[in-house]
Amino acid sequence: MNIDVLCVGHASYDLIFSIDHHPKVDEKISATGFVGMGGGPAANAAITVAKLGFKAAYAGYLGLDIYGERHYQELLATGVYSDLIVRGNSPTPLSTVLVKPDGQRALINYKGETKALSAEAIDFSPISAKVFLFDGHEPQLSSALLESSQDKSIISVLDAGSLHQGTLALMDKVDYLVCSEKFAIQYAGTIETALHRLAEASPNVVITLGENGLIWKRGQEQGALSAFSVNCVDSTGAGDAFHGAFAAALCTEMSWLDMLRYASAAGAWCCTKIGARTGIPNHQDIQVLLKSAL
Repeated sequence: MNIDVLCVGHASYDLIFSIDHHPKVDEKISATGFVGMGGGPAANAAITVAKLGFKAAYAGYLGLDIYGERHYQELLATGVYSDLIVRGNSPTPLSTVLVKPDGQRALINYKGETKALSAEAIDFSPISAKVFLFDGHEPQLSSALLESSQDKSIISVLDAGSLHQGTLALMDKVDYLVCSEKFAIQYAGTIETALHRLAEASPNVVITLGENGLIWKRGQEQGALSAFSVNCVDSTGAGDAFHGAFAAALCTEMSWLDMLRYASAAGAWCCTKIGARTGIPNHQDIQVLLKSAL
């Protein structure tokens, strides 16, 4: 199976509530809206890659419960290659997301007894990919795949959302380290310090800053890019869409700055809808946003 981007990592099911304000201690509030859909950085990125017209595969875990089945069907319906998914009796991780009218959110994650997969859990031999995208949540599986593919000239990307065992294990082994502001500050204390320290670990570094755009460093070159102006309804999944679009762009002949604009447009578009999956753009959506910024 020849694909463009193989996304390895976390899949969850998101329960998303629209609320007027975040509840205080012992406060009971009513939601003004609700949607349920699949989520998780790597799984959302795979959906993004597929919706943009590229061939995507997702490798990770989903339970045999109702949430895992719903998520699995979403992946199939979007055209994501799903034969690399491990199904089991451990629960599908859940996320409860509380979203205010201004797009700010609070999240509660629950994994229960679900553990990261072992290095041997998935046979990747049937797959030939141009790009690997990791989110760090399957560190053993991801490290083994990277090590076994060193001589195959496959581009590797890490979505470093926060500092944990998985992102630390992979950050100095990938070609592109694309991390959040949260990760950068956790790692180095300040954004300015982080950009240079992270560049010591990876040859290509991008730090996403939400509504403040992003900064990047490649060798001796570095720069910044402003965010697209959109009406932010819910930022859930914006980073996942960015990473998926960035990984997809690496399969093309786009210039470096065009790749960053393309990925930034995907992340911005995702903010215009409630829920990550409903906001993931297709290629035409991104072109609309790119043209509006000219």
